[in-house]
Amino acid sequence: MIRHIVFFTVPEANRDAVRKGLSGLTAISHAQKLEIGENVKRDQWGNSVDFIVYGEFESEEALAAYKADPAYELSTNTVKPLRETRVAADFDSDKATKTPIR
Repeated sequence: MIRHIVFFTVPEANRDAVRKGLSGLTAISHAQKLEIGENVKRDQWGNSVDFIVYGEFESEEALAAYKADPAYELSTNTVKPLRETRVAADFDSDKATKTPIR
């Protein structure tokens, strides 16, 4: 399973528009799970992230199909000029470290 996580920083004035723009991603059927969340900002070392997109995909091909969907392009075109920073990461959950390394 591929996990796709994207962090955004967004000026206060643009948050409603970004939330709406990101919400269109939830209509894309290629994800097994897709959530758009707003950071609760409770971390003691950093709270600069405003929004998070979290997705779970069966395979890299499913993630690629998600990114090829017209709704993805619409969301990108809507959000990109409104956000400050975007940081994305994808990882294969089946290959992730899940126990302490000794």
